[in-house]
Amino acid sequence: MFKLLTIIGARPQIIKAAAISRAIKKSFSDKIKEVIVHTGQHYDEKMSAIFFDELNIPREDYNLKTGSGSHAVQTAEIMRLLESVLEKEKPNAVLVYGDTNSTLAGALTAAKMHIPVVHVEAGMRSFNKSMPEEINRICCDHVSTLLFSPTKTGVNNLCREGFSEHTLPPFNINNPKVYFCGDVMYDNSLYFAAQAKSQSSILSKSGIVKNDFMLCTIHRDSNTDNPKNLSEIFRALIKISETQQQNIVIPLHPRTAKVLEQNLSPELFQQVNNSTLLKIIEPVSFIDMISLESECTMIITDSGGVQKESYFFQKPCIILRNETEWIELVEAGTAIIAGPDYAKIVDAYNQLASSKLSFAPLFGDGKASEFICSEMLSVLN
Repeated sequence: MFKLLTIIGARPQIIKAAAISRAIKKSFSDKIKEVIVHTGQHYDEKMSAIFFDELNIPREDYNLKTGSGSHAVQTAEIMRLLESVLEKEKPNAVLVYGDTNSTLAGALTAAKMHIPVVHVEAGMRSFNKSMPEEINRICCDHVSTLLFSPTKTGVNNLCREGFSEHTLPPFNINNPKVYFCGDVMYDNSLYFAAQAKSQSSILSKSGIVKNDFMLCTIHRDSNTDNPKNLSEIFRALIKISETQQQNIVIPLHPRTAKVLEQNLSPELFQQVNNSTLLKIIEPVSFIDMISLESECTMIITDSGGVQKESYFFQKPCIILRNETEWIELVEAGTAIIAGPDYAKIVDAYNQLASSKLSFAPLFGDGKASEFICSEMLSVLN
């Protein structure tokens, strides 16, 4: 039996892990034993329980309960606690997702213990090393044995850094294997979209009408903690909603909701509060998020994951950052990088709203998870 130790630590990783766990249960239960380690990087017992139950993910076997802290403190604590778990479990491989401190800590610890690292979402680059996530993803890729990229651009990025698509087995940290496999989140979106239609009541609860609202998410510190950036974004949201007379739904983390009053001018804060078109709601579950994404007319976001999901559900997207890891969306013309800039956000809306967009397949066939499991067994077993 192939023992796979999966490391999760943040909400997006829990969701990504659902796809692999589902594939194991469906097609590889007699071949792969999955051990799940939750680092506790972002951990709320109530919220995590909701995610695990809603997405039908096996509960974690270990919770390291590292909690918050500086990047150095958090990464070091995860590594310290994870080492003993790896010594006890002796997995055939360690699987990490994305670009968080949990990803970096898991990859470094496993690599130093000579355990093959499998990186799902490899090759993603913003080309901005001031982002902690960029450091995490680069370091993780360069200690991995199997690198599964969701896009061909990701594969090209890795090849520019010295990786090769044409390596021959045996594969190891010095001779890694690079794959274009498609995106496990596309797998999830296809799987859960049907459930969202029957299970989610977020539209009725929020008082919004299908195909008559826009969706906005804001969570990056560079936007929420910067008064100028936050003001530019909300000024643009007010302008767009009032010009179009269309609701903009904004699921907002309580922390971000609290900083609105602190980081917006009194006049702008009052405008936001008094707006009947800006609907600020509490964070939503994954199923509800899928419902909002699939039923809206446009998405405005600083989230990398939500950018991709805009494409999955064929929605135009305004990116509230100055760069994106998902450059394919921009090249396809379905997304525009506007940054936290009032004029650019409004211009991006006008351009996207007046364009006829085409959504060619970019993220695989919806079976990335099965492919990843099959390749791990074939290559590492």
